[in-house]
Amino acid sequence: MTHNQTLEEDIKTFANSFALSKELEDKKIVITGATGLLGSCMVRCLLSLYREKGIQLHIIAVIRDQQKAVAMFGEECKEITYYEYDFSSSEPFLPSNSADYLFHFAAPTASKDFIEKPVETMNTVYYGMQNVLSYAQKANLTSVVLASTLEVYGTVTDDSCPLTEEMQGYLNPMSARSSYPLAKRAAEALCHNYAKEYGTPVKVARLAQTFGAGVSKKDNRVFAQFARSVINNEDIILHTTGDLCRCYCYTMDAITAMFYVLLRGKDGEAYNVANEKTYISIRDMAEFVVKNFNPERTRVVIQPQEGLGYSPTTKLRLSAERIIQLGWEPYYGLKEMFNRLITSMKEE
Repeated sequence: MTHNQTLEEDIKTFANSFALSKELEDKKIVITGATGLLGSCMVRCLLSLYREKGIQLHIIAVIRDQQKAVAMFGEECKEITYYEYDFSSSEPFLPSNSADYLFHFAAPTASKDFIEKPVETMNTVYYGMQNVLSYAQKANLTSVVLASTLEVYGTVTDDSCPLTEEMQGYLNPMSARSSYPLAKRAAEALCHNYAKEYGTPVKVARLAQTFGAGVSKKDNRVFAQFARSVINNEDIILHTTGDLCRCYCYTMDAITAMFYVLLRGKDGEAYNVANEKTYISIRDMAEFVVKNFNPERTRVVIQPQEGLGYSPTTKLRLSAERIIQLGWEPYYGLKEMFNRLITSMKEE
């Protein structure tokens, strides 16, 4: 069970302020990748709605390791059951014959795997989506959301106007690092095609890079490295020139956005999930973190190094207009995001 105070505060804030909670009454919700960062945040948010707010709902957490899930959420009970499944297998995916909603988070997430295991990465993402959609049809689900990624935009060099959902940048199919974004593009296309051909009620949430309380101290993504450096009074070492620019989103904002897409989104559509005000380059973000959290003892040092699996330098300034029209808005700005990440890491 979680004893991370910052994360607990986040979940309490969600339970007290989430505007659509009544629409989850008596619903059965399947969550794949339930022990990952966003999957686990969503499970905890739903448990909080049940336990603190009395919303009658049931969670089916799709996991690979039941022991890990029990350590995170407790034993199976009236409000949560576990379904062990590995999306890299060819077994049929049948978590329940009577669910209402499904969030599909399960996917490889380590850049190292995209480069070293590109075949497995592509197959897990694409066939995993296929299995989910096939189940959604059989079980007659009311709504399904795929957690996709801003990486589907590929390489974009002009950020003079925000990227809307129908724009696309270049992805090199002859690069192993493209295995992940190409497979996500294909999974998104499959969602659209299932909606068009079979009327499957599936939507796509295209997530900006997402972080917040609950990110592991050992996480190797750039935001976690920056947070660790300021906590340990160490310099932030950049292995690129830090020109890559993108938008970010706080974990809890991403969770509420996913619910808006689930309950208000249009079938077969994609929605960018980003806080437009967080658009920043890696280098500027490093300087921002140093200046705001440890200007005395931490500096930014550039030491370029090849072959580490970083995505190509791209400028992904996402437009959030489409999802804002559904009624969602982000709550956490960049300073608050890092403040809560750093506090949470110190509590680990």
